[in-house]
Amino acid sequence: MDQQRRWRLAVRAVSFVVCTAIVLAIAARWERVPYGQLLVGCSTSIGTLLLTAFFVRWEGLRLNDVGAQLVRGSLPRFAAAFLGGLTLPFLRAGIGMLLTHTHYENSGSFTVTAALLSLATYVALACREELAFRGYPLRRLESGFGTWPAQLLIAALFATEHVLGGWTWKQALLGAGVGSILFGAAALRTRGLAVPIGLHAAWNFGDWMLGGKETAGLWKPVLEMEASGHAGTIQMVSYLAVMITATAVVWFWPRGSMKTTMS
Repeated sequence: MDQQRRWRLAVRAVSFVVCTAIVLAIAARWERVPYGQLLVGCSTSIGTLLLTAFFVRWEGLRLNDVGAQLVRGSLPRFAAAFLGGLTLPFLRAGIGMLLTHTHYENSGSFTVTAALLSLATYVALACREELAFRGYPLRRLESGFGTWPAQLLIAALFATEHVLGGWTWKQALLGAGVGSILFGAAALRTRGLAVPIGLHAAWNFGDWMLGGKETAGLWKPVLEMEASGHAGTIQMVSYLAVMITATAVVWFWPRGSMKTTMS
């Protein structure tokens, strides 16, 4: 592929991400209404899918070429990835419990309705983010620049969106950026979005259950005073350890075996 065509691909990929960010900014006004985050997740997922359809048609491609088409096996792949992905936040919590003497107590606010609402919300938001970053833009950048340049650029764009949403650069790069590498590896290895959506939704839902989100989950962490000074560092290190390990597992899993077990 000649240099000029590669840079056209890059401009289109970044333009796509910018368009999805605009869709998100427009939808964000609904966040404060009842079920606002679910509404934002659903509306932006639809908007991002429509943008994907427009961009792939512009290039003479199909939705399946960027992993965005629902095919036979998509739902089983999603379910398997979700169940596997649920182990990740609990592994991180387990490391934190060992190193900081954190323990978890019942939040007292858990209801089945809240759990179902949170699950639906995190699935919808994961659909939006995977379509926006690990669908069209990642696959097109991979075709022009190769796997890891594409992964790193998408991770940087993903982190930047989180900074615009109020995160610090450290949080965005070490949090969202590292997570993007895992989800991107899943997208590229399976050539679809069902697995990264499942992993992404599972991480956020599991984190919610463990009290890591703004709204109360099933449990809440209780940290002993003597461990509080370095708890943040340990949480970040444990997050990096879990995410890097998961990425290695996804990336080095035999491709043929992955297709068999995920379909």
